[in-house]
Amino acid sequence: MPPSLDASVVRAWCRLSLQALGRAREEIDAINVYPVADGDTGTNLFLTVESAAQAVEAVFGGHETSPAGPGAGAVPPPAPRPTLCEAFHAMSHGALIGARGNSGTILAQLLRGMNAALADRGDARDDTGIDTGIGADEVRRALRMAAESAYGAVARPVEGTMLTVATAAADAAGAAPGGVDAVLRAAHDGARAALAATPGQLGVLGRAGVVDAGGLGLVAVLGALAEAFTGDAPAEPPSGTAFRPTGDTADPAGAADVCPDDAPAAGDGPAFEVIYLLEADDGALPRLRTRLDRLGDSLVVVGGDGLWNVHVHVDDVGAAVEAGIEAGRPYRIRVTHFEDQARQHVNGGMPRGERARRAVVAVVRGDGLAELCASAGATVVAVRPGEQPASGEIAAAIRRAHAREVVLLPNDRELRDVAGAAAEQARTDGVRVALIPTRSAVQGLAALAVHEPARRFDEDVVAMTSAAGATRYAELAVAEHRSWTMAGICQAGDVLGLIDGDVAVIGGTLVQTAAVVLDRMLAAGGELVTLVLGAGAPPDLADRIQAHVRDAHLAVDTVVYEGGQPSCPLLIGVE
Repeated sequence: MPPSLDASVVRAWCRLSLQALGRAREEIDAINVYPVADGDTGTNLFLTVESAAQAVEAVFGGHETSPAGPGAGAVPPPAPRPTLCEAFHAMSHGALIGARGNSGTILAQLLRGMNAALADRGDARDDTGIDTGIGADEVRRALRMAAESAYGAVARPVEGTMLTVATAAADAAGAAPGGVDAVLRAAHDGARAALAATPGQLGVLGRAGVVDAGGLGLVAVLGALAEAFTGDAPAEPPSGTAFRPTGDTADPAGAADVCPDDAPAAGDGPAFEVIYLLEADDGALPRLRTRLDRLGDSLVVVGGDGLWNVHVHVDDVGAAVEAGIEAGRPYRIRVTHFEDQARQHVNGGMPRGERARRAVVAVVRGDGLAELCASAGATVVAVRPGEQPASGEIAAAIRRAHAREVVLLPNDRELRDVAGAAAEQARTDGVRVALIPTRSAVQGLAALAVHEPARRFDEDVVAMTSAAGATRYAELAVAEHRSWTMAGICQAGDVLGLIDGDVAVIGGTLVQTAAVVLDRMLAAGGELVTLVLGAGAPPDLADRIQAHVRDAHLAVDTVVYEGGQPSCPLLIGVE
């Protein structure tokens, strides 16, 4: 094992945490009874860690691809890997911007607390340029600051939750002698012991006969940290249903008398979960916390340095968002209706009833495209502006489709690996998944158009794949700055025409560029042109392009859809 905890351990920790949460996700979801029995704690923790892991991989990728210095006397080339502080900052920031649910938000603050403990280290490299990492004392301090910062982020802390488990891990680490390996093992053991005791601390857990779901997830994450450093697989956490009260033992340690009865039954309590990122000055946070605390419960506000993740359960969604607007700039706003979520959540997120034979899951950008695919019978993963979907989101959509066979359309060449990971997750649930590598929404529409559930699965997949493959795709974009392209140098404001993902045309207007792009695409033949208009497309864009096709290309039909994609004024498909 390494002598100290360094960036490579953080990277391994992310990977092992995802594996551990992937294995435990269904069990954690199933025992999720506090603060709301909505059955998503395991999924939320997985998605939060996945966002953190992606951020860490991006930092490592940046170091691996950075060019070396030009020679003697030049600035030294970057080290082959990031420092611990760089990796940990990326991990905590990735968790912050990707935090889901109550448990994910608290986990993000735990990581932020650990990061704060390391922030004053600076660049601690040895003579060879390798980061020296941290020792046992710094690990103890990081775990302590993690627990304290998480308590401070929760408006009304409750014992018997993952807060209790985090504190127990910090206490055990603080009392453990020896090196980093001993400290991490002690933290994991302390967390396991605290988790087993949660039914006696929180009445709703004792009555349900389960341990705290968030605490179980945190034990898995701490076990992954110990394994990342030592290389030894951790002891299995207690079963989520290890505590089963029966008969005279149904009230452990007088739980009915001393434990808070503060977990609402299904249908009670606030109806909505509201989560958003918030850009705001630190001084605006006290008033925001006070206002949101009056509106609802389960308030958690995490972050700092001008960026916050806000989580609250309320009945008045508008008021919760308005509070954010008053404090700063809220964005990436997510609203979940608990009743709808609970109705869908049976057997790891599957809806009630018999599974359908086959379903299509489509990843799309833009409200219009989402409505179009949904009307064609697809289960939609709607991608928010400026974000990439996590594999857990796509896997959740596959489960939500509730079918024995699923055809998955990523509709973006950059999402193929993420969609592949989601397909693998779904296959472990017994779902037969075929991934058609659609690289654009127009290819996905072509595949949907020939989808026929009555066919054999393999035949349907072949037909949909052939339709997608026979559709050439293009898009228009506006250059944000001067740059080199495959078609020459573009200036800021130029209209770029991309064919099959590469810049092929540089033009001055949308109509002019679209006409040149279509002429090149139709030179090789084509019978149908599909135009998908973005949110910022001019009102007359489609009419003018259709007129060009009619005048210049005989026997070619054109169909137009309002896609609403935010960053691309026009998508083009030629079949």
